Amino acid sequence: MTNHDQLFDEAIAGSEPAAPLSNWINSIRMQLTACMVSCTNHYAAVVMYEQLSGLSDAQLTRRGLSRATLAHDVRAACNFNAES
Repeated sequence: MTNHDQLFDEAIAGSEPAAPLSNWINSIRMQLTACMVSCTNHYAAVVMYEQLSGLSDAQLTRRGLSRATLAHDVRAACNFNAES
């Protein structure tokens, strides 16, 4: 028996019983919902950026924005982390 097989057997022996199917389904549902929300937020950010990037520098300034930081400002408005 290889080390990998032995570790795998020990992991299985020490693990909890399998969760009911309903827990698994609920977990998948929550992940899909989070994915859909994320996609919706990203789409909204793209639309906002496209609309704002078409404005002149003067119009952006009147709104408290600058072209240099427009992408960052849109990300902040859509509540995205800088790392994402």
